[in-house]
Amino acid sequence: MKKLYIGAAYYPELWEEEEIEKDIERCKELGLNVMRVGEFAWSKMEPREGEYDFKWLVSVVDKLYAAGIYTVMCTPTCTPPRYMLDKYDEMRRVSPNGKRSQTSSRCHPCKTSPVMREKNRMIVTEMAKTFGKHPGIIGWQIDNEIFPYEDGCFCPQCVSAFRGYLKKRFKTVDALNKAWGMARWSLDYQSFEAVNPPLPEQWKHPSLVKAWWDFQCGQICSYVDEQAEILHKYTNAPVGTDMMGINNLSYYDVNKSLDVVQFNHYNTADELYQTTFWYDYLRAVKDKPFWVTETQVGWNGSEFSEFGYRPTGNCYVNTWLPFAKGADMNMYWLFRAQRNGHEIAHGALYSSAGRLYRVSEEVGKAAREIESCETLLTNTEVKADIALHFSTTASNTFRAAPMLKNTDYTKTVRDKFYSALRHYNTDVIDTPHSLEKYKVVISPFLCHAEENGFPARIKEFVQNGGTWIVGPMTDILDTEVTKYTQAPYSFLEELAGVYTKYQKPIDNDVFRAKWTDGTPCGVSACFDAYETNEGTESLAKYCGGEFDGLTVVAERKVGKGKVILLGSVPTHDDIRRLLGLKPTFEASDNVTLVRRTGKVEAVIAAEIENAAGYIVLDGNYRDLISNAELSGRIEVKPYQVLVLEKV
Repeated sequence: MKKLYIGAAYYPELWEEEEIEKDIERCKELGLNVMRVGEFAWSKMEPREGEYDFKWLVSVVDKLYAAGIYTVMCTPTCTPPRYMLDKYDEMRRVSPNGKRSQTSSRCHPCKTSPVMREKNRMIVTEMAKTFGKHPGIIGWQIDNEIFPYEDGCFCPQCVSAFRGYLKKRFKTVDALNKAWGMARWSLDYQSFEAVNPPLPEQWKHPSLVKAWWDFQCGQICSYVDEQAEILHKYTNAPVGTDMMGINNLSYYDVNKSLDVVQFNHYNTADELYQTTFWYDYLRAVKDKPFWVTETQVGWNGSEFSEFGYRPTGNCYVNTWLPFAKGADMNMYWLFRAQRNGHEIAHGALYSSAGRLYRVSEEVGKAAREIESCETLLTNTEVKADIALHFSTTASNTFRAAPMLKNTDYTKTVRDKFYSALRHYNTDVIDTPHSLEKYKVVISPFLCHAEENGFPARIKEFVQNGGTWIVGPMTDILDTEVTKYTQAPYSFLEELAGVYTKYQKPIDNDVFRAKWTDGTPCGVSACFDAYETNEGTESLAKYCGGEFDGLTVVAERKVGKGKVILLGSVPTHDDIRRLLGLKPTFEASDNVTLVRRTGKVEAVIAAEIENAAGYIVLDGNYRDLISNAELSGRIEVKPYQVLVLEKV
């Protein structure tokens, strides 16, 4: 039978054996059934170069398993031993200022270094041989929060590899110069050896910035793939790597060779809506359940605590949310607070003295409820009729050339579009994702839309009956962060049946618009004005000012479906108006809803803003948590969760 897992990160290398025994009892007390170990323990696994010692860790995994607690085993490649970094200087990452990283915390390694790669292969191989078939290990985590910190490594090996990457990509330096427009300011390169990474003090060329980032991310993908290949030889347990809530490193690319998407988040108490956005994204990456491998239990901290304490109920609903959205696992960082060191002030489930915190009791409460609802959760899934595009390429393009000052691509997609969809099942997807199962696809700020065969696939989606709500600022730049010259778009103007008369990439409040029925239409943050061709209908027009009478929202029927082109950012109500779909329930905005389908029909409702809310049920339901029969309008308390099975 499929299981659900609640647990935490644990560092047995820091505790005496008698304390480990006590901690295992504490796990059982709180209802935890999985622990994540090993990620920073390389020096204890390999105390001297080439000498491996896993007996202590085998003992821990054995004891956990005997107590009914499973293990996620981590490769420790984020923290090579000090003696190794001191001996092999090239293993340490070089920052943009040219200095090698100090052996002071973690994330030191250069992803290009052949020595680093070889040492990784050796430790991972030994771990895989030792633990690959252990029945207590239900999964593997590669490295830790892998990411191009400080824009990556600027060592000579990485610079040389970057030049090789460009040569392979462009073939000739003339082709690179043309693609990037280097004749401007007489910046033409005479050879690939003349290309240097973008440095902080430079006026950065957007094409160079994006190319450097793409290269660094590619090194990370191969770094992960190399370890995954080794692990897959020795284990059948799912392999993943824990990633942060940042879309500049492609989840789709990193997870190609992996089995489960893993995610770490540390959103503050008032940012639970941000986690629901990421959960709807993670679930879609591989169209299967994901794992939350880290989330804060009380407060964040390093040598001091920060980001505030979670109010009563917040940790409870934070435990529930990933399972509602399709996760199989939720783990906290960390199980027991550090006694000393860099994160001495970070919160945990237990204090360093082994005592529970108040928020930990909420985790225990949620764990008991989730176990009681396990049959429903494991026999239903989240299916969505709506897809919202959230693109790594767009994220990195706007990172290099924001177009609008202070543009935050993630915040814009999340707050301006996703937040309108809290009462609908929605998959947040990138362009490689299939479109076949959706009724509506929404693509805002998808600035580069030509990758992954997307133009042909979206046309097919519309022709087969889908609705594509697209724009603004979609299809305006190519992969080299270059504008189109034949039209403002590569294909969108023709598909939507419009002529783009004006484009104003500004975000000040200067224009007004109305729907054709005379009601106000919200417009903000960039303004495109269209003339419609024959067969294209104007749904909303600008009123007054220089754009008076020009179209801001256009609709064109294509085959069995339609394209709705947005010339500006609409309001949440306007987005819902265009969907043509009913929400799961009528509900207040502070309540998120997830419809689950399968052997039974159910809806999970969760209040996420610490305020009173409501839902209006469309029939008779039983709440599996309270066992109450419910119908009609239901008042929802702050941070309350309802698991509603239809009766």
